[in-house]
Amino acid sequence: MRLFSKILQVGIATEPLAPGGDEVVRLLHEVDARARRLFGRALAIREVDAGSCNGCELEISGLTSPVYDSERFGIHFVASPRHADMLLVTGPVTRNMAVPLVKTYEATPDPKLVVAVGDCARTCGVFQGSYAVAGSVDQIIPVDVFVDGCPPEPADILRGILGAIGRR
Repeated sequence: MRLFSKILQVGIATEPLAPGGDEVVRLLHEVDARARRLFGRALAIREVDAGSCNGCELEISGLTSPVYDSERFGIHFVASPRHADMLLVTGPVTRNMAVPLVKTYEATPDPKLVVAVGDCARTCGVFQGSYAVAGSVDQIIPVDVFVDGCPPEPADILRGILGAIGRR
């Protein structure tokens, strides 16, 4: 009973949606609707760090934050590629990650979608020319959509996810 009275005393404690937030909510609803049409259920994503600096991973984890709350809109991150509909791949592919990335791609069931996130995934960025880099993501596995940025904003990552789903 004390909890309910406290709730009534405090009132609404959420902040208003930031400028541009309406577009993000629209993107999330669109991703959910298209995924349900394509797969008949929510979208399952496996994130693969192929050798990045972790800047893109911070932005991807931002999708699960209270600001974006992608889980509420049917975007689920899964631990196994066998349960994934889409791979989000970050960074240039290092020599140590080339074979695991191919095996992850092969373990993902059809229709598999691949979104390469960040400038390094497309051009190898600051890692270009390193002895440890095997190449960009599209040199190792097929890529449906590239999301540019260093690192890209979560809204841009959502646009990339939406673009990949829209190609099927």
